[in-house]
Amino acid sequence: MSESELLDNFVKQYHALKSEMGKVIVGQDKAVDSLLLSIFTGGHCLLVGVPGLAKTLMVNTLSRALGLSFSRIQFTPDLMPSDITGSEILDENRHFQFIKGPVFANIVLADEINRTPPKTQAALLEAMQEKCVTVSGKSYPLAAPFFVLATQNPIEQEGTYPLPEAQLDRFMLNIRMDYPSFQEEVDIVKGTTVDNTQEIKVVMSAEDILGYQGVIRRMPVPDNVCQYAVRLSSSTRPGTEDAQLATKYLSWGAGPRASQYLVMGAKTHAAMQGKYSPDIEDVNAVAVEVLRHRIVRNYYAEAEGISTEEIVGQLIK
Repeated sequence: MSESELLDNFVKQYHALKSEMGKVIVGQDKAVDSLLLSIFTGGHCLLVGVPGLAKTLMVNTLSRALGLSFSRIQFTPDLMPSDITGSEILDENRHFQFIKGPVFANIVLADEINRTPPKTQAALLEAMQEKCVTVSGKSYPLAAPFFVLATQNPIEQEGTYPLPEAQLDRFMLNIRMDYPSFQEEVDIVKGTTVDNTQEIKVVMSAEDILGYQGVIRRMPVPDNVCQYAVRLSSSTRPGTEDAQLATKYLSWGAGPRASQYLVMGAKTHAAMQGKYSPDIEDVNAVAVEVLRHRIVRNYYAEAEGISTEEIVGQLIK
């Protein structure tokens, strides 16, 4: 099968996947699209929203429709790194045996990731970056494909441990989930207050996902699109050339990983739209979710009430 035929087939399966998720998830189209974009790019994502917006349900439904193994880790202040990665125990023959933790799954839901101390948060760093876990000097590879989808509540900040920039940078996208519209909420209430369980069909396999990730990675990118992505990232760095807005409102800008994710995200966005190559509009479509957690506002921006989304929007213009 040629590359173009693979991409055409990808579009059909992507729409079938969205249709299956639509049986359970009402509204939240933008969040679902962004979640799927991170999956087919091979990145991790952070879902930020108030309780009750179906963040956990969305991830669970996605894992069922993809036929992938799924584990949910509830992050709490007393969670230890070994509770995530696993630990060695002595068996009846007095030999050490490694018992795998919940991180050994295709999709790992890190629920309320900012409720656990930095030591435990860091246990995910190696898994997210290297796709393996090291215990007692021995490395254990994780299943492929592997995704960490973390959730965070933006309201309650008491008793939380904000994710450091180094860990935030590991997430490809920062997805903000909003309240549903009035009609969407009516549909949610109607669908969830009756005895009606929807059966989710498996749309694609792990092998399909890896194949589509490969064909998207091989997608050609025009030089002007690549240069635009790098210019957009560099315009967030205070003190650099052509970064007057960043110098005024930001204390820290996005690193080279942002440029990589802008291009990879643009490729996947283009593929989801049925295109064989990304353009500048595809970069702009993913820019806010790629950059919003990689830039740090200074006190001028906070005093004037300018959000990171507004800053990215002005940089695009």
